[in-house]
Amino acid sequence: MSEATAVTRPPEPDFSAITAEELVAYRDAENRFRASSTARAITGDPDPGAAISWRQVALPGRELPVRVYRPAAENGGRAAARAEELPLVLHVHGGGFVGTAVQSDWVNSHLAARLPAVVVSVEHRLLAPDSPLSAAVEDGWDVLRYMVRHASQWGIDPARTAVFGESCGALISALTTIRAREAGLRLKAQVLLNPVADVTGTMFDHVSVTQHARTPTLAVPQLQLFQRLAVPSGTDPRALSPLYADSVKGLAPALVVVPTHDPLADHGRRYAERLRAAGTPAQLSEYPGAGHAFLSLPGVAPQAEAARAEILEFLRASLTA
Repeated sequence: MSEATAVTRPPEPDFSAITAEELVAYRDAENRFRASSTARAITGDPDPGAAISWRQVALPGRELPVRVYRPAAENGGRAAARAEELPLVLHVHGGGFVGTAVQSDWVNSHLAARLPAVVVSVEHRLLAPDSPLSAAVEDGWDVLRYMVRHASQWGIDPARTAVFGESCGALISALTTIRAREAGLRLKAQVLLNPVADVTGTMFDHVSVTQHARTPTLAVPQLQLFQRLAVPSGTDPRALSPLYADSVKGLAPALVVVPTHDPLADHGRRYAERLRAAGTPAQLSEYPGAGHAFLSLPGVAPQAEAARAEILEFLRASLTA
C-alpha cells in the first residue's frame, strides 16, 4: 500500500440516503486523502524516532494488512541492540465505514518511539452492506492472537501487551479485551478513545447524542449509517455492544478518553462507570471542548498533544509494571 500525494478531500455525501456504490466511492476517495501527504497538515507528521512499514498477516481464510511502528534504527543505521523484547500495542483505527491506519501515524509513531514498543495497527475490514461490524471485530481479535502466537518473530514480549482503539476501533478493542479474558490471554491495559460502546436500539438515547447531534467531525446521520451497516437484520446488537457485555469483570485496566463535544461522549462515560462497578480499574479522562476523533487531528485540535502524552504515560506505567 502506498500513500498518495496532492489529493483533494471528497465532499461529504448525504449519509442518510447514500447508496452502496456511493459509499464505496466516498470511502475510497476519503481514504486516499487520509493517506496522503496533503492530509499531514491535519493528521500530523510521524515521529522521526519510529520506522513505519506495512506488513501482511495470515489469518484464518484471509490475509490482512497491518501498519507496523517500531523504534527507529540507531547508531548510524544499525538496529539498537535490546536485552529484552519490546511490548506490543495493538491499535485499531477509527472510522467504521471509512478509515485507514495511516490517519493515526502521528500518535502511533510517537508511542513506538517513546515507550518504546512495537505498535501494530489493524487495517480491518470496513463496514459495508456485505461487511458488518462482526467482520471488523474478528479482524481485531485474530490479529491480536496472531501477534501473540508469533511474538518471537516480531520481537515482542507477549506478556506485555495492550490494546488501543479509537471510536469504532475502541469498540473493537473493548470487545477484544473481553475475548482475551475469556481465552485466558492477560492484557496489561486497554486505551479507549471516544469509544462507541452501544450499537443497540439505545445507541441514540444518550444525552450527549442530543447535545452534540451535529459536530464538525461526527453527526447523527453518520452514526445512523454506522448502526445500519454494523448490525444488519438478524444480528444481535448486544453481542457487539461492550456496554451490554455479560461481564466486564477482571478485564485489563482501562483509560477511557472522552472529548466533551462529541455525540459519543456518554458512551465512554457509561462504559467507564460499568467497568468500575465491576471492579475493573478504569480511568476516565475528559477533554473539554474537544470533538470526536480529536487525537487524529493534531493539526487543528489543540487538546491532541495532551491526550497523546496522557496515553503514553498510562501505557508506560501499565507495560512496565
